[in-house]
Amino acid sequence: MERPIFSIQWHITTDCEQRCTHCYLFNSQESEKEIKGEKNINFQKLKMIANDMANSCRKLKARPRVSLTGGNPVLHPNFWDLLGYLKELNIKVHIMGNPFNVTDKLAKKLLKLGISKYQLSLDGMEKTHDVFRKPGSFLTTVEACNVLQRNGIAVSIMSTVSKINANEIPELIDFVVGLKVKGYSFARYCPNNKNTDNMFTPEEYKKFLGNVWQSYCRHLNGGTNFILKDHLWTLFLAEKGIFSPKDTGGIVVDGCGLGVSHLSVLADGVVFACRRFKSPVGKVPDQSLYDIFLNQNMNQYRDFSKLEKCSKCELLYYCRGCMAVTYGSTNNWMKADPQCWKVIS
Repeated sequence: MERPIFSIQWHITTDCEQRCTHCYLFNSQESEKEIKGEKNINFQKLKMIANDMANSCRKLKARPRVSLTGGNPVLHPNFWDLLGYLKELNIKVHIMGNPFNVTDKLAKKLLKLGISKYQLSLDGMEKTHDVFRKPGSFLTTVEACNVLQRNGIAVSIMSTVSKINANEIPELIDFVVGLKVKGYSFARYCPNNKNTDNMFTPEEYKKFLGNVWQSYCRHLNGGTNFILKDHLWTLFLAEKGIFSPKDTGGIVVDGCGLGVSHLSVLADGVVFACRRFKSPVGKVPDQSLYDIFLNQNMNQYRDFSKLEKCSKCELLYYCRGCMAVTYGSTNNWMKADPQCWKVIS
């Protein structure tokens, strides 16, 4: 039996060419304090953390899957050294970056070091995306897709969705399928500083999922895999009769990986249970990821009885909504997901 995957999102730098309007690194007071600290861990510490990732996952009887991100991870002065070391450790690595600095030379070097997947972002069509990210970044992203793909690296496109860009997502799906990207997914806008003006109501979000589902169905044979990243897809599919929950005996089958199969490591070594909201649980390399994952700070996120709405739902072990969106809206991750439309009596 193949070992389960343990996912680690590793922010190796806070350096970035952009200041995206919805980025959790640059648009909250807490994050501004974070990035004034250590921006790039030195290579010796990076190696220590990488060794610990391999050892901790071995002890957890899981396969490590590391998503290197930032900031823009390629800006770290030891980016290439780290990739080589992770390859020596036989750790599967994906890159989550931006399109700047993506060249044929970079792509060829990535492929030699075992990188087969690169995630880029498009948050709407050109005008909308460039407002969110940076003028010119839409066309730069399209060119980066072409560069990576012609050099044998699969590209996945990720969108952050809110009421601002929701109407453009079906058109964007048509567009990325035309780019022949390997995968497409989206995540909901996670409010910062409690700015909830651009958030969906539950009814609006359900309608949005319905529109996206129609787009996905139109492109089933288009060569792009549509990843149902948002856990409320489970509720949507259950109501359509496509998915039927079964008694899992209290075992988590799917849904949010918080406290189950995921950790985030920040550029200063602080470990978050989830990077999308303030959830510090330890620090590497001072502590082992294995010890951090099993410590008392993490246990609170595994106590699903604390989830005010989800704990009463038959989809508990398949969904659990998004605690980061909940925290951003209410300052309390245990409250009901603000976009969940299910009525619990």
